[in-house]
Amino acid sequence: MMSRDYANRKPRSGTKARAPQRKKAPKRSFPYLAVFVVLTLIIGFGYFLWSINGSSDSSATTEPVQQPKQKTTQAVVAEAPKKTVKKDPNALPPKPQEEWTYLKELENMQVEVDVPQSGVVSSGIYQMQCGSFRQESQANEMKARIAFQGAEAQVRRSEGTNGVWYRVVLGPYPNKREAETNRHKMQSAGLNGCLIWLWE
Repeated sequence: MMSRDYANRKPRSGTKARAPQRKKAPKRSFPYLAVFVVLTLIIGFGYFLWSINGSSDSSATTEPVQQPKQKTTQAVVAEAPKKTVKKDPNALPPKPQEEWTYLKELENMQVEVDVPQSGVVSSGIYQMQCGSFRQESQANEMKARIAFQGAEAQVRRSEGTNGVWYRVVLGPYPNKREAETNRHKMQSAGLNGCLIWLWE
């Protein structure tokens, strides 16, 4: 048996190409259940409205209207019209009278304050310490940095229980205000560790 070449095969001249067949959609049945539910709701709502309409007519009772009695002229003359003044609910109450006397008393008062003549009174002479080092060379470096800011510093040697320390000290200052001014100058130069103490 010979094998057939389907890839290079030419179509036959007399036949038409078949169109792909589509599956037919199944026929949908009529939605009886949905129609039944909708009709039931409409009928129920109509019955509800009809029952409300009928009950309002039966519950209403009519009362006979009484006509006012005609008064005689003597009774009208006897009753004098009464004038009633209605108060406005939004009206403000009358302005109260002031009972305070301190306003008059304060006008005539004088206050005395004791101000010292020299301003801030200092209790002694102040110094400012900007560093404390173990080595004297570090203390001298700090002294040079302070000298570039226009202030004169001293390096003091002190011996304590935990060894020898070299302190960089500025001063003496006659009052604390001058020491604070100098400390602000040092802070602007980057020396932030300066402390102000009484002179020892």
